[in-house]
Amino acid sequence: MAVRLVFLSILLLQLAACASSQQPAVVAHPVLQDSLFPSYTIFAVESEADIFYLDENAQQFVNSVIKPKDGDRENMRTLVKQIFDHSEKGLLYRGNANSVAWKTFEEQAANCLSLSIMTYAMAEYAGLDAQFYQVEIPEYWTRREGYNLLNGHINMRISANDPAVNIISADNYVDVDFDPQALRSHFPRQAISKREVVAMFYNNKGADALLDHSYTKAYAYFRQAALLQPDFGQVWVNLGVLYRMNDAPDAAEKSYRQALALEADNLTAWENLAILYRHTGQIDEAEAITASVEKKRESNPFYHYILGEQALEEEKYEQALTHYRRAMQLNRSQHEVLFGLGKTYYELGDVTLAKKYLELAARYAPNLQDENRYRGKLSALQSAR
Repeated sequence: MAVRLVFLSILLLQLAACASSQQPAVVAHPVLQDSLFPSYTIFAVESEADIFYLDENAQQFVNSVIKPKDGDRENMRTLVKQIFDHSEKGLLYRGNANSVAWKTFEEQAANCLSLSIMTYAMAEYAGLDAQFYQVEIPEYWTRREGYNLLNGHINMRISANDPAVNIISADNYVDVDFDPQALRSHFPRQAISKREVVAMFYNNKGADALLDHSYTKAYAYFRQAALLQPDFGQVWVNLGVLYRMNDAPDAAEKSYRQALALEADNLTAWENLAILYRHTGQIDEAEAITASVEKKRESNPFYHYILGEQALEEEKYEQALTHYRRAMQLNRSQHEVLFGLGKTYYELGDVTLAKKYLELAARYAPNLQDENRYRGKLSALQSAR
C-alpha cells in the first residue's frame, strides 16, 4: 500500500507572513514557533479516538462479516476479503483524502493511509490483533499542484487473538497491503505504533492545508504531529518548509537541522536546506549540498522521473525526455515514467510514440483505476486523429 505520507520537498513558492499583535502561546518544543501562527488553536485537531472511530454503519459491516462460530482465524480472513471487496466495488482513490475511519467507509474515497486506519479500526472492533508496519522503500515522489511530494509506505498484519496459539504461522495471521505492486514486498519493514500512525495522519493533514495555502491550519497539524512523535523527522522538514514560506528563515533552518539531528542522511531535509540557503544568498553552501544530494539520488529512477515531471510542467520537452529516458533505463516497467513519456511525445507532436507509451503505461498499471485512466487518454488521443 503506497501510503501518501506527504513529505514536502523542493517547494519554491515564497509568501510573506502576516503580522499579529496577539501574545504568543507557550512553546512546548524549542523548534516550534507558535508566535508565527498565534491563532492555530482555532483549528480542532482530531484525537486518536476520533481518527479510529467507527460509526454504526461501519460497525454493522463488521458485525455482518464476523461469525463467532467460525473462530478468529477464519474471521480475520473473511474480514480482510470483505474489506477489499468493499473497497474495490466503488473506492475512489484520492491522494488528498486523509479521512478518519468512519468517513473512509462512508464516502468510499480515500488514500491508502486512510484505508489502513479504517482496516485497523475494524480489526480491533472485531476483537482481532492488528499491527502497523513501516516499509523501508527508496525515495519515491508524486507531483501535486506543482509540488513534489515524497511518499512513504506502510502495511499491517492482522492476527487471530487466540492465547492458546503459541506458534506464529501463516494460519494465524494475514498481511494486509493495499499496494498491488508486489515488487515492494521484498523491502524490510519495522513495526510502528498506533501513535506513530496518528502522527502520520496529522502530517498528511498539515501538508494538505499547506498546499491549500491555509498556513495556520497546517501549523496546527504539524505542531500536533511533532509533539506527539518528536522523532518523526519528516514533520520537522515540513515545518521548515512552512516557516520558509512564511518568511522565517532562521526558524526554517532550525527545523531542518532538527530533522537532520534525527537522521543525518535525510535527503529531503538536506534538499530543503539547500533551497533555503539559495534563497538567503548562501550560494556556495547551497550548491555543495545540492551536488551531494544529486549524487546519492543518481541511481533512483523516481528522482529522474520527478525531474521529468517538473520539466514537462515548464514545457521543457526535450529536457523532460532526457529525464524520463534515464528513469526508464533504471526501471523499464514503471507506469508513471511510461505515462510521462507518452505525455511528452504528445506535446512534441509525435502521436505514434505517444500512443506507444500510453499503451505500455496501461499494460504496467498496478490497478484498474490507473489502467482506465491511461486507456482514457489513449482513446482521446485516437479520437483526435
